[in-house]
Amino acid sequence: MKETRRRAVKKPSPTKRKQSSPNAKQSATEVKKPLWAGRLAEKPEEEAFAFQASINVDKRLVFDDITGSKAHAAMLGRQGIIPKDSAAKIVRELNNIAAEIKSGKLEIDAAFEDIHSFLEATLTQRLGDAGKMVHAGRSRNDQVAVDFRLYLKREVPLLQARIAETTNTLLDTAQLHLTSTMPGYTHLQKAQPVTLGFHLTAWCAALERDISRFSGALTRLDECPLGSGALAGTTLPLDRKSVAQELGFRGASVNAMDAVADRDFALELSSACAITMVHLSRFCEDVVLWASEEFKFIDLAESWSTGSSIMPQKKNPDFAELIRGKSARVTGNLLTLLTLLKGLPYAYNKDLQEDKESLFDSMDTLSICLRMFAGMMKSAKFNLKRMKASCTGGFLEATDTAEYLVRKGLPFRQAHETAAHIVRECIEKAHKHIGALTLGELKKHSKLFEEDIFKALTPAACVKGRILPGGPAPKEVRRQIKVLRKKIQNHVR
Repeated sequence: MKETRRRAVKKPSPTKRKQSSPNAKQSATEVKKPLWAGRLAEKPEEEAFAFQASINVDKRLVFDDITGSKAHAAMLGRQGIIPKDSAAKIVRELNNIAAEIKSGKLEIDAAFEDIHSFLEATLTQRLGDAGKMVHAGRSRNDQVAVDFRLYLKREVPLLQARIAETTNTLLDTAQLHLTSTMPGYTHLQKAQPVTLGFHLTAWCAALERDISRFSGALTRLDECPLGSGALAGTTLPLDRKSVAQELGFRGASVNAMDAVADRDFALELSSACAITMVHLSRFCEDVVLWASEEFKFIDLAESWSTGSSIMPQKKNPDFAELIRGKSARVTGNLLTLLTLLKGLPYAYNKDLQEDKESLFDSMDTLSICLRMFAGMMKSAKFNLKRMKASCTGGFLEATDTAEYLVRKGLPFRQAHETAAHIVRECIEKAHKHIGALTLGELKKHSKLFEEDIFKALTPAACVKGRILPGGPAPKEVRRQIKVLRKKIQNHVR
């Protein structure tokens, strides 16, 4: 039975590269042993081994693992823990391995347990005993922790740049529509006149916060866990400070146990992804509504729409709907991580192997959704006449009527009640807006009304009068756009 198990888990050679030094070459059987094989006389069955393996997920960390191992090996040499010439050989061969993987000459062997095992086995097969020295003073616990952080330090800025690109696309469109009036909504009912530029800038304000969330998470993950070992460090005289500096971290982690148990950074980034996806989902809900026959505010390009398999007339906003749908997936990934961590004792547990797949999926999903959303919005056309016409009806000018009376000296509560009575009269007389009443009819409600009320109640006047910071007045929205562009530039450099 034992012999059968050995044959079941036997895997092909990890590299196609021929050895130039026969004396250094290790047997395939030897390098194929799991890193923990010394304690156990038997290996898991093939299916069980595959179940606990993670290489199909963590193989994207391959270059980060090489980077971390190079810094670790160089430090081991400087500290005299391993011979300097061995350290130099390790670094040199790791550079060769990285180049071969990039060129496709060396393929990652998915039969290994994880990317760390694959790289160490490849190194050992090429360098023999020198290759075996690379793991001194290091556990896979701190090794994977540093790889994960290095990967995120590379990839998160790219994601931020993607959000910034999408935001700037929207700001460009907003700049073109500072005076394009449209209804603003609360409770999905017409509320007050705004502009398309103001509405799009509101989206961008949310996206700017998203970029800043990623920046905050990057700041907090910027600690190097390498040298923490399994949970309690090592007796070997490692130089953690120099390794952290060489790898571009702000410093070494404070506590070894926390360094290997901590996945706050994964939670924060997963949360940032989920919040950004929720924003995109809400934007897409606007788009879906605007594209409907009832609204007709937006005309999505045919290349960003689909048809129906049975209804020939249909032009469906499927891309917007899919982005909205994928937000559920990313939100689920956040819940996965929260649930994963909530019952784990300190320090490391195998459960933490599940941390990467969900976060990688969230980042990948957010990235493609941002690309799709930006492309969809960049090619869209807006029905400005329809938007402007929709400002008539629904009494969007009612608040401006009340504020007109306040400026004339009437207490706001009385002004609000007066405007409400005027709206009721308009409804009874089937008028679509307050301006349809005569000045005489308005004066029956308040003697404070004058001829200037009619100019004050046009959608354009209602928008222009809201010049306070944050308001929809064209001049103010132009300022908001400049502020947001500057903030984004500060986040993404």
